[in-house]
Amino acid sequence: MITVGAAPIDAGIECAAISATGAGGIATFVGLVRADDGVATLELEHYPGATEAALAMLAARAVERWGLIDARITHRVGVMVPGDIVVFVGTAAAHRAAALEACAFLIDRLKTDAPFWKKETRGDDASWVEPRGSDDAAAARWSH
Repeated sequence: MITVGAAPIDAGIECAAISATGAGGIATFVGLVRADDGVATLELEHYPGATEAALAMLAARAVERWGLIDARITHRVGVMVPGDIVVFVGTAAAHRAAALEACAFLIDRLKTDAPFWKKETRGDDASWVEPRGSDDAAAARWSH
């Protein structure tokens, strides 16, 4: 299931949904707005329709590659503050190794493959976040 929206993400509800699949292994990742460097707010924009399609394609690739029972990606957009959940990724598989690898694949690839734009505010200064080389490197490890 793919969800992109402005509503706060409840990790407990998301985890319960992926756990209800009856799988033997569940892996989850929860990404939070960091407060480092004085970030007061994080604003995410997306390209409606295209963002969901990109996430759905990634989830389908993970399901096929690792034989998953289910994959969930819930991503928040809009203005958030430190501590808010930005993203939940959950994978369900027959065994833990597939669930763990697929979860890592999804979070690594969505950082580079899904059309999101981030703006951080610190005091009176707001700036767009440039893509990081470390995100490209993490995504590249799944290319083979």
